[in-house]
Amino acid sequence: MQRELQTKLDRLRRLMAEKSLDALYLKRQDSFAWLTLGGINYVGLGDMGNCGLLVTQDALHAITNVIEAPRMRDEEMLEELGYRIHFGAWHDTAFEGNCIRKLVPSGKVGFDHGNAMGANVFGDVKLLRFSLTPEEVERYQEGGYLTARAIEETISSVRPGDTELKTVGRLAARIRESGLDVVSAMCAADERISHYRHPVPTEKVIRERVQLGGNMRYKGLIICCTRYVNFVPVSEALRRQYLANVEIDCTLMASSIPGNTYVSALEAGKKAYAERGYAEEFEKHHQGGPIGYAGRDYRVDFETPGLIQEHQAFCWNPSITGTKSEDTVIVSSDGIIPVSQPIIAPRMELEVMGHTFVRPQIWEG
Repeated sequence: MQRELQTKLDRLRRLMAEKSLDALYLKRQDSFAWLTLGGINYVGLGDMGNCGLLVTQDALHAITNVIEAPRMRDEEMLEELGYRIHFGAWHDTAFEGNCIRKLVPSGKVGFDHGNAMGANVFGDVKLLRFSLTPEEVERYQEGGYLTARAIEETISSVRPGDTELKTVGRLAARIRESGLDVVSAMCAADERISHYRHPVPTEKVIRERVQLGGNMRYKGLIICCTRYVNFVPVSEALRRQYLANVEIDCTLMASSIPGNTYVSALEAGKKAYAERGYAEEFEKHHQGGPIGYAGRDYRVDFETPGLIQEHQAFCWNPSITGTKSEDTVIVSSDGIIPVSQPIIAPRMELEVMGHTFVRPQIWEG
């Protein structure tokens, strides 16, 4: 625990030195989760939390209110992590700012959000999260297993006559029972699979096919995956299209090589679309990209800057009208580490660019 935290503090303090700052104040939900090894500073999902973390060159502070302080101490165990907890009255709106000014008299503070007291350096802080620690890789795989299992158990329970909303309700129950949050959940029945790339669930009745997936959050880390069930035989045309879609996805994963650009992976994916006769489908939806403490750190396009990091997580989501392929992985110089992969769903094994992938097939219910 302390090794992971120290790694992150070292990264933050190097950033502080580069920016000539005496402190960083992180209050976003994703920042808090990252710096508390999976902690929660929120009551409802959103960008900002109810407890901020102030990091200086030699101390750690948590700033909150009288409502949240007991849970920050007892359940998030901030004191055990080395944070000194400061809290004010729930109605004292000036407490946070006054506390920061008292703890950092120089006023040289950077923030992970817009704040009149200092510069917003969230873009710089976000970059520090991309290279996952060994402990984060382990947590990510735990969350990936729980996510894939919940989605697959849910979709395997669907029957013709169920609605999309009923299906997502079942998924939400399984997700929450497993200790995860539902960040987004998409479900499409029959013709809606082809009509909409982002099928927000409706009262549509499921008859022949259903697609279910989304983004789930586990200890701050977001896992994305999608699965399909057919209640009629899978046609040979659909089977070929789905296989091509999965191959494109695997090409994007295999091309996500640490040290290379994000754009190089995107270009490889675009080529894979064309090679399989689906060049026009590349233009119909974004292809995803790096994931982690956000649903997508970038939706990669041809102007996305930067290099792929060692042990960085990705969820590419290539789609062809009527199908999509979507699972979360971590890329490294030693190979590709699966985060979400088939648990009870039927699977297939593919060799793409020297990598072996285990991917879900369309489930025939």
